[in-house]
Amino acid sequence: QVRLVESGGALVQPGGSLRLSCAASGILVRGNTIGWYRQAPGKERELVAGMTPPGDTRYAESVKGRFTISRDHYKNTMYLQMNSLKPEDTAVYYCGINAGHNYRGQGTQVTVSS
Repeated sequence: QVRLVESGGALVQPGGSLRLSCAASGILVRGNTIGWYRQAPGKERELVAGMTPPGDTRYAESVKGRFTISRDHYKNTMYLQMNSLKPEDTAVYYCGINAGHNYRGQGTQVTVSS
């Protein structure tokens, strides 16, 4: 059974940083395309950051230079380091793994507000 569990969401002030984690079980973060998505109220879900099996990354224009996706093969966990957070980054963040089928976690809330 595949399970993805996000953690690390919080209320943070503008300019602050957070690191989101996504612990995977039943599926490997290594060898599959992984990604972080977000959905803000009233908006569609968007891809924030993605990583291919060889390690190539891509980012949404709005987060380039501020967010970094990474993975730890030994912990079977993926991460999203978020720096210089802005109010418009407020959303529910989801991790995902594409292994022929798209698996998603339940999401973690990130709120950027003073």
